[in-house]
Amino acid sequence: VLMQGVHQKWGFGVAAAASGLALAYAGLVALVLTVLAKWLFVGRIRAGEQPLWSSFVWRNEVADAFVELLAAPWMARPATGTPVLTFLLRMLGSKIGRGVWCESYWLPEADLISLGDGATVNRGCVVQTHLFHDRIMQLDRVDLEAGATLGCHCVALPASSIGVGSTVGPASLVMRGDRIPAGTRWQGNPIAPWRG
Repeated sequence: VLMQGVHQKWGFGVAAAASGLALAYAGLVALVLTVLAKWLFVGRIRAGEQPLWSSFVWRNEVADAFVELLAAPWMARPATGTPVLTFLLRMLGSKIGRGVWCESYWLPEADLISLGDGATVNRGCVVQTHLFHDRIMQLDRVDLEAGATLGCHCVALPASSIGVGSTVGPASLVMRGDRIPAGTRWQGNPIAPWRG
């Protein structure tokens, strides 16, 4: 409605320019509300275990809903691969080094994620920091060291780490507790050394 009024009063050119500003403002509001929800509902998240029906699990789901339903459509998806997305992830608690390339906002429990200098998280990746087993939510860290790369559509499970300069090929699964040595290449589901 607002943009229609701008269009009628000042014309298409002004409305087109103003729409970019309106979208940027909406993205900023989405970012602020998402960060506030995370810190108000959940606070700092630590590795450990939580019962499925606990207050923590439900509060964590509410905070994640803000990411998925507010920040993602209004800011995270349009900002994929930009410093704006890494800024959001830092505000949610991730430790992100300089020169990180991140094309995914699927980093639940951001406090438990560390992306070293020059690390890459490609499109469609999930850096998963929790699993449920026997109605217990188990939370643990996922670390990508400096220069480590997760190929497109990879999943890294809790308690895994990818060493300095290592690469995980596309559509691969890094299992819980996997420790990928520095300077190596892996692929597959589950991962195995990359031959070829």
